[in-house]
Amino acid sequence: MSDGRADLLIRAAAIHTLVPGQDPQRALAVRGDRIVALSADPRGLDGWAGADTVVIDRPGATVLPSFDDTHTHLMIAANSAHDVPVHLARDIPDMLALIRERAQRTPPGQWIRTTANWQEINLAERRFPTARELDSATDAHPVLLMRGGHNIVVNSAALTMAGIGAETPDPAGGHLGRAADGTLDGWLQDNAIPLVTRLLPQATAAQRIDGFRTATQDYAAKGIGAVRDAMVPVTELPVLAAALDAGALRVRVRVMASALGLTTVEAVDELLDQLEPWRYLPGPWLRVWGVKFGLDGGIEAGATREPYACDHDFHGYLTWDPELLVTAMDRVLRRGWRIGTHAYGDRAVERLLDVYAELRQRHPALPAGWLVMEHGGLADARLRARAVALGIPVTIQQPLQHDVARIQDTYWGPERVDRLFPARGWIDQGALVTGGSDYPVGAYGAMRSVWGMVTRQTVTGVRGPEHAITAAEAIALHTTNAVALLGESDERGILAPGRLADLTLWDVDPAGAPAERLHGLEPSHTVIGGQLIHEQPRA
Repeated sequence: MSDGRADLLIRAAAIHTLVPGQDPQRALAVRGDRIVALSADPRGLDGWAGADTVVIDRPGATVLPSFDDTHTHLMIAANSAHDVPVHLARDIPDMLALIRERAQRTPPGQWIRTTANWQEINLAERRFPTARELDSATDAHPVLLMRGGHNIVVNSAALTMAGIGAETPDPAGGHLGRAADGTLDGWLQDNAIPLVTRLLPQATAAQRIDGFRTATQDYAAKGIGAVRDAMVPVTELPVLAAALDAGALRVRVRVMASALGLTTVEAVDELLDQLEPWRYLPGPWLRVWGVKFGLDGGIEAGATREPYACDHDFHGYLTWDPELLVTAMDRVLRRGWRIGTHAYGDRAVERLLDVYAELRQRHPALPAGWLVMEHGGLADARLRARAVALGIPVTIQQPLQHDVARIQDTYWGPERVDRLFPARGWIDQGALVTGGSDYPVGAYGAMRSVWGMVTRQTVTGVRGPEHAITAAEAIALHTTNAVALLGESDERGILAPGRLADLTLWDVDPAGAPAERLHGLEPSHTVIGGQLIHEQPRA
């Protein structure tokens, strides 16, 4: 018997604590935001139950820690909560119809924005719409068509407002799309994007908070209990804090303050000055993890050793001069912040390891995990070995590969796409590797990611099956490995007395179920900090 009462009591077929060597348990008790007891007997904690105890009795269920998505874009999901849902379109006319419908109920002159989680190669036309086509939906509104985090398409009104004309040069590390006759077609990539996005009006505080409530609730419904947002402008931190105060954050948030688009050391210094007041945030729900840099482009412009399959004169591009990047990152480390850096192509991975090696020489006492590689999409055995020797963790995103395989075939060719995100090699070579989605480029969801890493399935079929891992390994990438990356292994990631009560319940055991059962599998319950955040209605 306990000398107190539990706020929550769970009975299940198996509670996988992920404590090394511990057999599955059958009962778990929570008081406040912490786990207080476990038992191998499903009735072994009944003495903790009182009149106000919430009891979840699922004799066929499996319990796991909640999952972390260690590289996603919650900010985009929250900001898109009320945007035009073009991800539902199957072709460009569908997309234009959705924009046209929104324009009919939007005052002239106001911006129209779209969701970003779609791929042009999966449209019937297999291309971006053009500025002229967007003009046919509305020429009375500036239109911003998002696609992932590296590309946008805008209409003529938006180009005019941004002062972008035929003579505007490509900015360093960015690209302005042009038609065959040299006219602008509305496509902007990477460092060209801020030319337009700086003009966007801010939504109201209430709208922003509601967006975070909607987005984080959906992450929780898919088994995600914590997100590491890889692109948060420092100016957005007050909005996140307001969402926290309003109780609108339904999952834990770890912020990577965005240095994307910055190209000078002075600009990085200014970012660090702005970031300083956010160094210490109370409680475990919202924290700033560190600073996010980008070294190359995305799926259309990742820096590669070999030329692109679609253009034998193109190798992608680097968005920073590596020597200048060392100086900028040195400033970040001296201010006491961790660093995660986008490196997608193999040339970028190699240059990033050069940069990180120099930083390690300058900071020999740097703690483990303070320099992280984001993506490491193309990383052969030699590059992986070098990363492991330097103690560089890597975040990989199998849902990204699933969704972009067709378009990536066009840019890089099938052989390189087969080698993307080599989870098996990273694990076997001893890396600390974690899992994520890279939403909106890939779809978020705990089992969506596990299924992808187990099967290597994509929109074009199974790719690189030799890089597949087991379900248990994939679960670890989102739980014990993830909290190790975040430096939170003493708080979360396993189910044990004293740890935060962050857990999920599943109607099948993900570690033992056939792979096909994992696709689309969602938890029956998600509990974060002892709070029942998500409960799936019983059939």
